[in-house]
Amino acid sequence: MDEEYDCIVLGTGLKECILSGMLSVSGKKVLHVDRNKYYGGESASITPLQELFQKFGVKEPDEKEHGRGRDWNVDLVPKFLMANGLLVKLLIHTGVTRYLEFKSVEGSYVYKGGKIYKVPVDQKEALSSDLMGIFEKRRFRNFLIFVQDFQENDPKTWKDVDPQRMSAYQLYTKFGLDKNTQDFTGHALALYLNDDYINEPAANLIRRIKLYSDSLARYGKSPYLYPLYGLGELPQGFARLSAIYGGTYMLNTPVDEIVFEGSSVVGIKSGGVVAKCKQVFCDPSYVKERVKKTGQVIRCICLLNHPIPNTRDALSTQIIIPQNQVNRKSDIYVSLVSNTHQVSAQGWFIAMVSSKVETSNPELEIKPGLDLLGPIKQKFVSISDYYEPIDDGKDSKVFISKSYDATSHFETTCLDVLDIYKRATGEEFDFSKIKLESDDVQ
Repeated sequence: MDEEYDCIVLGTGLKECILSGMLSVSGKKVLHVDRNKYYGGESASITPLQELFQKFGVKEPDEKEHGRGRDWNVDLVPKFLMANGLLVKLLIHTGVTRYLEFKSVEGSYVYKGGKIYKVPVDQKEALSSDLMGIFEKRRFRNFLIFVQDFQENDPKTWKDVDPQRMSAYQLYTKFGLDKNTQDFTGHALALYLNDDYINEPAANLIRRIKLYSDSLARYGKSPYLYPLYGLGELPQGFARLSAIYGGTYMLNTPVDEIVFEGSSVVGIKSGGVVAKCKQVFCDPSYVKERVKKTGQVIRCICLLNHPIPNTRDALSTQIIIPQNQVNRKSDIYVSLVSNTHQVSAQGWFIAMVSSKVETSNPELEIKPGLDLLGPIKQKFVSISDYYEPIDDGKDSKVFISKSYDATSHFETTCLDVLDIYKRATGEEFDFSKIKLESDDVQ
């Protein structure tokens, strides 16, 4: 350990592992350290099932009822990958896909007026959807045709829309879309976290909807993918990759101190040994004095012995409850995975309901999501503080990731990783080199 590295990465959460992979592949000498004896940090998958019950202080599960404990891999922060999204591109760029298998998620739903509806993503679904009345269906269909034909570098496809000067709200108004349609378009298709986007340039909204429909077009049932054996496989995939490129991994290694000369980092100290480096990358738990708490996230892991009602018995699904539907400032996210992903025993399902905390009674806030699940056999509730770095790291050379948010997809995670990469290297990550293949998905 007592040698010199270009970068030292602290914590094996997914963001840190992606950065470690990107830095290793770009030729940097990387040391990756975690105080825990397992990979994944906050984004770990817990196995066997007994460990999950112990973690939450619950009486141990009955093997007759819950099946073998080692058949379970329960994510603490479950999220889906967009098939054409940033994380899949990063996985392909770094070659981590060769260590993983993915499965397509079966359904994508949105909540309206107490019920859930399949998210319509093409002209045919728009015309048959129960979400809208007959005239609204036609307006929405015209909107989707416009978005699908839109090419940012070809003004002929813009049809009197200036995507940079016109706001998202003005684009909705141009097509005559009502508030309900705006709601599911912004939150379930474009995956915005709240309604702040409504005054941003329409180009951002168009890009996000195109990402959703492009992702859907790759595998058919929904735009989302999920790795077999749970998200804990992702950090381990990056660990293998980093090792191939000469990176060094050290688990179960306490970090006593981050060492500075003046205002810039020069290394880390562990057990009296100093490893020198030019840059440190870490999650907020390693540098509590350099982060600020900006909120909280509630997550409720639910074990079910049935699929979620009204999802056509889908073995995996995502449901988004837009903020306006339940008088909130932020959305509620529901995800479901099962034995088809090798994460639960046969006949069992793992649902997660999550949201940003807005009141002093967080569990009541996610009740609309819990109510969709039907009978719940066991639930585990956690409330996590959400931290952000207090500076950009350019002076200290300490680059800190944000905590994981409540979303059930990885787009915000990847934007944070790319932002850190840009601050640390001074350049944007070039996605144009990446060619997407469809071989790694069942």
